[in-house]
Amino acid sequence: MTTPDKDTPLIFVVEDEADIARLIAGTLAEYGFRSETFGTGRALLSRARREQPELAILDLGLPDMDGLQVLRELQENHPCAALILTGRDGLTDRVLGLELGADDYLVKPFEPRELVARVRSILRRYQKAAPPSEPDGPGAARFAGWHFDIGRLSLTHDDGREVSLSAAEAALLQSLLKRPNKILTREQLIGERELDPFDRSIDVRISRLRRKLEDDPQDPKIIKTVYGAGYLLCGTVEWVTGWVGNG
Repeated sequence: MTTPDKDTPLIFVVEDEADIARLIAGTLAEYGFRSETFGTGRALLSRARREQPELAILDLGLPDMDGLQVLRELQENHPCAALILTGRDGLTDRVLGLELGADDYLVKPFEPRELVARVRSILRRYQKAAPPSEPDGPGAARFAGWHFDIGRLSLTHDDGREVSLSAAEAALLQSLLKRPNKILTREQLIGERELDPFDRSIDVRISRLRRKLEDDPQDPKIIKTVYGAGYLLCGTVEWVTGWVGNG
Protein backbone atom coordinates (compact mmCIF):
# COMPACT_ATOMS: atom_id res chain seq x y z
CA MET A 1 0.00 0.00 0.00
CA THR A 2 1.27 3.45 -0.92
CA THR A 3 1.25 5.99 1.90
CA PRO A 4 -0.35 9.26 0.76
CA ASP A 5 1.58 12.47 1.48
CA LYS A 6 0.32 15.98 2.02
CA ASP A 7 0.87 16.90 -1.65
CA THR A 8 -1.44 14.12 -2.83
CA PRO A 9 -4.84 15.40 -4.05
CA LEU A 10 -7.44 15.33 -1.27
CA ILE A 11 -10.63 13.40 -2.02
CA PHE A 12 -13.86 13.75 -0.04
CA VAL A 13 -16.22 10.77 -0.02
CA VAL A 14 -19.84 11.00 1.12
CA GLU A 15 -21.38 7.56 1.62
CA ASP A 16 -23.85 6.63 4.36
CA GLU A 17 -23.28 2.86 4.16
CA ALA A 18 -20.29 2.19 6.41
CA ASP A 19 -19.08 -0.94 4.59
CA ILE A 20 -19.05 0.82 1.23
CA ALA A 21 -17.38 3.89 2.73
CA ARG A 22 -14.62 1.69 4.15
CA LEU A 23 -14.22 -0.07 0.79
CA ILE A 24 -13.87 3.23 -1.07
CA ALA A 25 -11.47 4.72 1.49
CA GLY A 26 -9.39 1.54 1.58
CA THR A 27 -9.20 1.37 -2.21
CA LEU A 28 -8.14 4.99 -2.49
CA ALA A 29 -5.49 4.55 0.20
CA GLU A 30 -4.19 1.40 -1.51
CA TYR A 31 -3.53 3.43 -4.65
CA GLY A 32 -1.93 6.34 -2.82
CA PHE A 33 -4.81 8.81 -2.51
CA ARG A 34 -5.72 10.88 0.56
CA SER A 35 -9.39 10.75 1.43
CA GLU A 36 -11.88 11.72 4.11
CA THR A 37 -15.28 10.03 4.42
CA PHE A 38 -18.58 11.51 5.57
CA GLY A 39 -21.90 9.89 6.35
CA THR A 40 -24.04 12.91 5.45
CA GLY A 41 -24.05 15.64 2.87
CA ARG A 42 -24.05 18.39 5.50
CA ALA A 43 -20.93 16.95 7.11
CA LEU A 44 -19.07 17.06 3.79
CA LEU A 45 -20.22 20.63 3.04
CA SER A 46 -19.20 21.77 6.51
CA ARG A 47 -15.74 20.26 6.06
CA ALA A 48 -15.42 21.84 2.58
CA ARG A 49 -15.79 25.27 4.16
CA ARG A 50 -12.50 24.65 5.98
CA GLU A 51 -10.58 22.81 3.26
CA GLN A 52 -11.53 22.39 -0.38
CA PRO A 53 -10.91 18.96 -1.91
CA GLU A 54 -9.59 18.33 -5.38
CA LEU A 55 -12.30 15.71 -5.94
CA ALA A 56 -15.56 14.72 -4.25
CA ILE A 57 -17.09 11.25 -4.63
CA LEU A 58 -20.81 11.59 -3.99
CA ASP A 59 -23.54 9.07 -3.27
CA LEU A 60 -27.00 10.33 -4.21
CA GLY A 61 -29.11 8.50 -1.64
CA LEU A 62 -28.07 10.22 1.59
CA PRO A 63 -30.00 10.33 4.88
CA ASP A 64 -30.08 14.13 5.25
CA MET A 65 -30.28 15.49 1.70
CA ASP A 66 -30.16 14.40 -1.91
CA GLY A 67 -26.67 13.98 -3.30
CA LEU A 68 -27.55 16.20 -6.26
CA GLN A 69 -28.18 19.04 -3.81
CA VAL A 70 -24.78 18.36 -2.23
CA LEU A 71 -23.26 18.59 -5.70
CA ARG A 72 -25.10 21.84 -6.43
CA GLU A 73 -23.98 23.49 -3.18
CA LEU A 74 -20.44 22.20 -3.56
CA GLN A 75 -20.10 23.62 -7.06
CA GLU A 76 -21.63 26.96 -6.07
CA ASN A 77 -19.51 27.48 -2.96
CA HIS A 78 -16.47 25.19 -3.12
CA PRO A 79 -16.02 24.14 -6.78
CA CYS A 80 -14.02 20.97 -7.32
CA ALA A 81 -13.99 17.89 -9.51
CA ALA A 82 -16.87 15.52 -8.76
CA LEU A 83 -17.63 11.84 -9.34
CA ILE A 84 -21.11 10.53 -8.62
CA LEU A 85 -21.05 6.96 -7.27
CA THR A 86 -24.58 5.72 -6.72
CA GLY A 87 -27.06 2.88 -7.06
CA ARG A 88 -29.38 5.19 -9.02
CA ASP A 89 -28.84 4.37 -12.67
CA GLY A 90 -31.68 6.34 -14.24
CA LEU A 91 -30.91 8.56 -17.20
CA THR A 92 -32.50 11.59 -15.52
CA ASP A 93 -30.15 11.42 -12.51
CA ARG A 94 -27.15 10.86 -14.77
CA VAL A 95 -27.94 13.82 -17.04
CA LEU A 96 -28.84 16.13 -14.16
CA GLY A 97 -25.69 15.18 -12.27
CA LEU A 98 -23.50 15.99 -15.26
CA GLU A 99 -25.36 19.25 -15.88
CA LEU A 100 -24.84 20.28 -12.24
CA GLY A 101 -21.08 19.87 -12.61
CA ALA A 102 -20.19 16.20 -12.09
CA ASP A 103 -17.23 15.06 -14.18
CA ASP A 104 -18.26 11.38 -14.22
CA TYR A 105 -21.01 9.02 -13.08
CA LEU A 106 -20.43 5.45 -11.85
CA VAL A 107 -23.22 3.05 -10.86
CA LYS A 108 -23.03 0.57 -7.96
CA PRO A 109 -22.08 -2.19 -7.65
CA PHE A 110 -18.68 -1.09 -8.86
CA GLU A 111 -15.28 -2.63 -9.43
CA PRO A 112 -12.73 -0.87 -7.17
CA ARG A 113 -10.14 -0.77 -9.93
CA GLU A 114 -12.61 0.97 -12.23
CA LEU A 115 -13.28 3.54 -9.52
CA VAL A 116 -9.54 4.23 -9.26
CA ALA A 117 -9.28 4.50 -13.05
CA ARG A 118 -12.13 7.03 -13.12
CA VAL A 119 -10.57 9.04 -10.27
CA ARG A 120 -7.19 9.08 -12.00
CA SER A 121 -8.76 10.15 -15.29
CA ILE A 122 -10.62 13.06 -13.69
CA LEU A 123 -7.61 14.27 -11.71
CA ARG A 124 -5.36 13.92 -14.75
CA ARG A 125 -7.66 16.17 -16.76
CA TYR A 126 -7.64 18.81 -14.03
CA GLN A 127 -3.88 18.59 -13.47
CA LYS A 128 -3.30 18.85 -17.22
CA ALA A 129 -5.42 21.96 -17.16
CA ALA A 130 -3.27 23.75 -14.58
CA PRO A 131 -1.95 27.04 -16.03
CA PRO A 132 1.66 26.84 -17.20
CA SER A 133 4.21 28.96 -15.40
CA GLU A 134 5.22 31.88 -17.61
CA PRO A 135 7.49 34.10 -15.49
CA ASP A 136 8.69 36.12 -18.49
CA GLY A 137 5.37 36.20 -20.31
CA PRO A 138 2.16 38.15 -19.88
CA GLY A 139 0.99 38.33 -16.29
CA ALA A 140 -2.59 39.32 -16.98
CA ALA A 141 -5.20 39.91 -19.63
CA ARG A 142 -7.89 42.57 -19.95
CA PHE A 143 -11.13 41.71 -21.75
CA ALA A 144 -14.83 42.62 -21.60
CA GLY A 145 -14.38 44.73 -18.48
CA TRP A 146 -12.43 42.01 -16.66
CA HIS A 147 -8.79 41.72 -15.56
CA PHE A 148 -7.50 38.14 -15.43
CA ASP A 149 -4.45 37.71 -13.17
CA ILE A 150 -2.79 34.44 -14.19
CA GLY A 151 -0.52 34.18 -11.18
CA ARG A 152 -3.29 34.75 -8.63
CA LEU A 153 -5.95 32.74 -10.52
CA SER A 154 -8.33 35.64 -10.07
CA LEU A 155 -10.70 37.83 -12.06
CA THR A 156 -11.34 41.47 -11.16
CA HIS A 157 -14.09 43.47 -12.86
CA ASP A 158 -13.96 47.20 -13.53
CA ASP A 159 -16.77 47.63 -10.99
CA GLY A 160 -14.61 46.12 -8.23
CA ARG A 161 -16.00 42.60 -8.15
CA GLU A 162 -13.36 39.91 -7.67
CA VAL A 163 -13.78 36.17 -8.13
CA SER A 164 -11.37 33.27 -7.77
CA LEU A 165 -10.83 30.55 -10.34
CA SER A 166 -9.75 26.95 -9.97
CA ALA A 167 -6.58 25.95 -11.82
CA ALA A 168 -8.67 24.12 -14.41
CA GLU A 169 -10.94 27.13 -14.98
CA ALA A 170 -7.96 29.47 -15.24
CA ALA A 171 -6.23 27.26 -17.79
CA LEU A 172 -9.38 27.03 -19.88
CA LEU A 173 -9.86 30.81 -19.79
CA GLN A 174 -6.22 31.33 -20.70
CA SER A 175 -6.62 29.06 -23.75
CA LEU A 176 -9.67 31.01 -24.89
CA LEU A 177 -8.00 34.38 -24.32
CA LYS A 178 -4.92 33.40 -26.35
CA ARG A 179 -7.12 32.83 -29.41
CA PRO A 180 -10.05 35.24 -29.19
CA ASN A 181 -12.78 35.14 -31.83
CA LYS A 182 -11.61 31.71 -32.99
CA ILE A 183 -13.59 28.49 -32.59
CA LEU A 184 -11.73 26.02 -30.39
CA THR A 185 -12.82 22.40 -30.23
CA ARG A 186 -13.25 20.56 -26.95
CA GLU A 187 -10.17 18.50 -27.85
CA GLN A 188 -8.09 21.67 -28.34
CA LEU A 189 -9.29 23.09 -25.05
CA ILE A 190 -8.55 19.99 -23.00
CA GLY A 191 -5.35 19.14 -24.87
CA GLU A 192 -6.30 15.65 -26.03
CA ARG A 193 -6.60 14.39 -29.58
CA GLU A 194 -9.66 12.26 -28.95
CA LEU A 195 -12.29 12.60 -26.26
CA ASP A 196 -14.99 10.20 -25.23
CA PRO A 197 -18.23 11.55 -26.76
CA PHE A 198 -19.70 11.59 -23.24
CA ASP A 199 -16.76 13.44 -21.66
CA ARG A 200 -18.27 16.71 -20.44
CA SER A 201 -15.36 18.07 -18.40
CA ILE A 202 -14.83 21.01 -20.77
CA ASP A 203 -18.56 21.75 -20.95
CA VAL A 204 -18.70 21.74 -17.15
CA ARG A 205 -15.78 24.18 -16.88
CA ILE A 206 -17.29 26.44 -19.53
CA SER A 207 -20.51 26.50 -17.51
CA ARG A 208 -18.59 27.39 -14.34
CA LEU A 209 -16.68 30.16 -16.12
CA ARG A 210 -19.90 31.62 -17.50
CA ARG A 211 -21.42 31.77 -14.02
CA LYS A 212 -18.44 33.88 -12.96
CA LEU A 213 -18.03 36.02 -16.09
CA GLU A 214 -21.44 36.55 -17.60
CA ASP A 215 -24.29 38.80 -16.47
CA ASP A 216 -26.66 36.11 -17.77
CA PRO A 217 -24.95 32.69 -18.03
CA GLN A 218 -27.99 31.36 -19.92
CA ASP A 219 -27.47 33.99 -22.63
CA PRO A 220 -23.68 34.33 -22.74
CA LYS A 221 -22.05 37.28 -24.50
CA ILE A 222 -18.39 36.55 -23.76
CA ILE A 223 -17.99 32.79 -24.24
CA LYS A 224 -20.15 31.58 -27.11
CA THR A 225 -21.10 28.02 -27.99
CA VAL A 226 -20.76 27.05 -31.65
CA TYR A 227 -22.93 23.96 -31.79
CA GLY A 228 -21.19 20.97 -33.28
CA ALA A 229 -17.85 22.80 -33.36
CA GLY A 230 -16.75 24.14 -29.98
CA TYR A 231 -16.46 27.42 -28.11
CA LEU A 232 -15.10 30.89 -28.81
CA LEU A 233 -14.33 33.96 -26.73
CA CYS A 234 -15.79 37.12 -28.26
CA GLY A 235 -14.10 40.51 -28.14
CA THR A 236 -10.71 42.16 -27.83
CA VAL A 237 -8.03 40.84 -25.48
CA GLU A 238 -5.16 42.99 -24.21
CA TRP A 239 -2.23 41.18 -22.62
CA VAL A 240 -0.27 42.96 -19.91
CA THR A 241 3.17 41.89 -18.66
CA GLY A 242 3.62 41.87 -14.92
CA TRP A 243 0.17 43.14 -13.97
CA VAL A 244 -0.56 42.22 -10.35
CA GLY A 245 -4.05 43.49 -9.72
CA ASN A 246 -5.76 46.68 -8.65
CA GLY A 247 -3.69 47.38 -5.60
